[in-house]
Amino acid sequence: MVAKQIEGYQARATRALDQRLPAAELHPGDLHQAMRYAVLGGGKRIRPTLVYAAGAAVGAIPEVLDGPACAVELIHAYSLIHDDLPAMDNDDLRHGQPSCHKAFGEALAILAGDALQALAFQVLSQDASMVADPVIRLRMMGVLAQAAGSRGMAGGQAIDLAAVGRGDLSLAELENMHIHKTGALIRASVLLGALSQSAIDPVALERLDRYAKCIGLAFQIRDDILDVIGDTATLGKAQGADRALGKPTYPALLGLDGARIHARALYDEALTSLELLGAEAEALRWIASYIVDRAY
Repeated sequence: MVAKQIEGYQARATRALDQRLPAAELHPGDLHQAMRYAVLGGGKRIRPTLVYAAGAAVGAIPEVLDGPACAVELIHAYSLIHDDLPAMDNDDLRHGQPSCHKAFGEALAILAGDALQALAFQVLSQDASMVADPVIRLRMMGVLAQAAGSRGMAGGQAIDLAAVGRGDLSLAELENMHIHKTGALIRASVLLGALSQSAIDPVALERLDRYAKCIGLAFQIRDDILDVIGDTATLGKAQGADRALGKPTYPALLGLDGARIHARALYDEALTSLELLGAEAEALRWIASYIVDRAY
């Protein structure tokens, strides 16, 4: 039952993204094709699914969640384009197909990422289906801007690049990096969904935020584990890429078993955070389980 609900959220997000992205034939066509390729060419839609699941947990209807779900996925897609670039992680594969810069060239890929980032905020400011209250919309824009910027995802990526080749990173430093690089956007996804219910209880919002922090870190731990035990065909990107680049990872610091134990502890804490919300948060529980057990 919950798995079907999740599939419905994923399909809904893809339809909503298709509607909000510029048409491929609209000038400049090459740029719009690259944007659509990066967003619609695959992906698990975890972040928009979190928007829908968090919103449902507090009583928001799906229609008001389409805009925030698209906004957060547009930011995520832009970040993947830029992460794959030769100056960053230099990855040739994404979602089992050529990275955006491999398919469209480096310059156009950079512009596609830039345009997707701008489109995310255009959606939050103008989407007619979203909550109408301008104060809430402004708060949503602030949440997403912080999650994407130097105090969030971009800052975490800068810390990550500076840490390549370092063997002395502590667990606290590693977690600080991933709270920003990976966790910030996952946290924003949950908050955007929750804020779409304008009458949300502040205690419920705090519990959802705690849940999001826990699963954001658990997501990165599982990514690091899969970089060791996965295979390229299943992952849709090069297996062992982080290890080859000398990046600090949870398995390198804690060992595989230690990383699994740490992820499971975060999962348990995430579930505890949802107890107040009862059955309405079942989709969020399912997502937490998926995050720590996924194979790709």
